[in-house]
Amino acid sequence: MSKICFLIGSLSISGGTNVILQHASYLQSQKHEVTLIVQEPFTSETIKWHDKGAPLKCIPFGEETDQKFDLVIATWWKTAFELFSYTAKRYAYFVQSIESKFYPEAEIPLKKLVDATYKLPVAYVTEASWIQAHLKKNYNQDAALVLNGIRKDIFYDSDNRFSPRPVDAQPRVLIEGHLGVSFKNTALAIKAARKAGAEDVWMLTGTTIRKVPYVNRVFSRIPINMTPLVYSSCDFLVKLSTVEGMFGPPLEQFHCGGTAIVYNVSGHEEYIKNHINSIVIERGNIAGVIATIRRLLGDMDLLVHLKQGALETAKKWPSWEQSSEVFAKWAEATLNSSETNQNEVLAITSKAWEDYDREERQRLADNPSIEKGRQWETRLQKLPSRVYTKYKDFIHRKEVYLRDWRTH
Repeated sequence: MSKICFLIGSLSISGGTNVILQHASYLQSQKHEVTLIVQEPFTSETIKWHDKGAPLKCIPFGEETDQKFDLVIATWWKTAFELFSYTAKRYAYFVQSIESKFYPEAEIPLKKLVDATYKLPVAYVTEASWIQAHLKKNYNQDAALVLNGIRKDIFYDSDNRFSPRPVDAQPRVLIEGHLGVSFKNTALAIKAARKAGAEDVWMLTGTTIRKVPYVNRVFSRIPINMTPLVYSSCDFLVKLSTVEGMFGPPLEQFHCGGTAIVYNVSGHEEYIKNHINSIVIERGNIAGVIATIRRLLGDMDLLVHLKQGALETAKKWPSWEQSSEVFAKWAEATLNSSETNQNEVLAITSKAWEDYDREERQRLADNPSIEKGRQWETRLQKLPSRVYTKYKDFIHRKEVYLRDWRTH
């Protein structure tokens, strides 16, 4: 039995956290001693959305730093820079996306800081072919590939749904994603569905919100075992992310009998086949998205064709047990590999932060308005909890109302 630790950002609802919990749970079932060390504050309630979360040992960052592990795995860029804080014979990095892509182009020092994590002399594993190729081409890192699985026990085509549709009703559209995350384009997808004339639009989101403009029903922060009821109740998903690793919602929709409209975001090529199981639109072509939604609302033959293709894709896709078995084999191979040089990890980490500190100071000196904006957000966060929640709710609603559907 080996002591394996995952360093993670948050236990809150997200696709990335779901992937980590699945792999961690499987490793624990294989008699490894698994610990999750979490950056963001959490309680026992935080992880209740996932049925495999409760049995896992979760502790906050800063605790048990003197504990020795056999393998410590970073799971996003901020945790990669914390590797040296934990004593282990071997370190690894589970790269779920190239995370510098999450930040605006103007954030040059921050993007360089994130990219510096891919220079660390540790073992690498990733979930998407494009990330594997990117790490090899740009950083000469040989990352193992472990495609994400699917919970076949809960995601499948069935008659279980929240609300059946009359036979002659217009197809139901599903929008999935957080609000307030620019590259997710969730508000844009809502506006596109409205522009296309969709009469019945549902939303599945990790954002805490009860009502969203132009959305008939909102499902916010529901447990994972309830999400298939939402997917099964809808005919097709509109997902317009511009940055992903290997995104799961379209694949979950496939398993539950629906199809999808997506941008040609990196990672879609792992399982999405244009005009076979879904429709792929060039990133930024919102007019094409609207036209495609309108077409699927009125062309039942095409909709049925895509749904059938989606189910065929779903049948061939690996379960989480199969995927995590491959992840476990990678972990075992890493445990038997040469030990990580902690001094090299620390040296790269220190230089990356020194470079960032110097370059960011200069950027702020050249652009004083940036610091003023940060100070304003900090003051807002100090508002009483109920007031700040109402403020965020207002911001999310305004995002949907004001997001220009003609832009991307």
